[in-house]
Amino acid sequence: MSAPVANARLAAPSVWRQYYALTKPRVIQLIVFCALIGMVLAVPGLPSWHELQLAALACLGIWLVAGAAAAFNCIIEKSIDAKMKRTAWRPTAKGELGDRQTLLFSGTLCALGSALLYWGVNALTMWLTFATFIGYAVIYTVLLKPMTPQNIVIGGASGAMPPVLGWAALTGSVGPEALILFLIIFLWTPPHFWALALYRVEDYRKSGLPMLPVTHGSEFTRLMVLLYTFILFAACLLPFIYGMSSWLYLLAAVGLGAGFCLYAYWLWRDYSDLLARKTFRFSLIHLSALFAALLLDHYLLG
Repeated sequence: MSAPVANARLAAPSVWRQYYALTKPRVIQLIVFCALIGMVLAVPGLPSWHELQLAALACLGIWLVAGAAAAFNCIIEKSIDAKMKRTAWRPTAKGELGDRQTLLFSGTLCALGSALLYWGVNALTMWLTFATFIGYAVIYTVLLKPMTPQNIVIGGASGAMPPVLGWAALTGSVGPEALILFLIIFLWTPPHFWALALYRVEDYRKSGLPMLPVTHGSEFTRLMVLLYTFILFAACLLPFIYGMSSWLYLLAAVGLGAGFCLYAYWLWRDYSDLLARKTFRFSLIHLSALFAALLLDHYLLG
């Protein structure tokens, strides 16, 4: 085997890893998990074989479209990503993948995911997922993010859609239960993201993006984090109040909500980058554990 051919074969897997990195895998995993929770809660009791197949197709379709939106985001923000330590490694920021390649990859994923959802699941799920793509890739990334420090609040609607997509996939409709799950993620997003922005403020200042800690300062941002965690705490009680869940979920919601509020209070009173990192990490635990508690409650006590 000649050296150029051998080198090309060795380089091939890294190219696939670059494309995979464009989909922001960790974010997509959380999106699919939240969508799956919406699917599970939409079905009373254990799902049938047909419902399991439907859920699998829906998860794959949502993953593909969400990955397409993430890749499109990488094209738009490649110059910004290159200025920030957190994102400078992305293939588009490093110039390893060009705009044309990335756009073709994004378009292919979106087309495949949309077709799968339309023909394999239902039209409502496809259109809601496509609208989420437009909301994140265009409205948030292109319009809101560079224009207003409230970008994450308004744009958070796209990130809050996965449970609605999951619910629609299994029922063909959007019920109030799905909207409650949407509200929880919508209110969770600002304190989650602002905790990150607080200790990455210099990155955002260099990038020129009008993030809240840059435009309004650390103290104001910390106050907003605290207020949002209080509102989020109340919203997390709604599944129990509405009758979607029982005491098992309630205990988890109260414990996790109190923990998030406590972190936000400490952050507000005595800031440090280390505490901001801990608050950000706890926010991820909060949402994952909250939805896991909904899942356990649904099967054990539902």
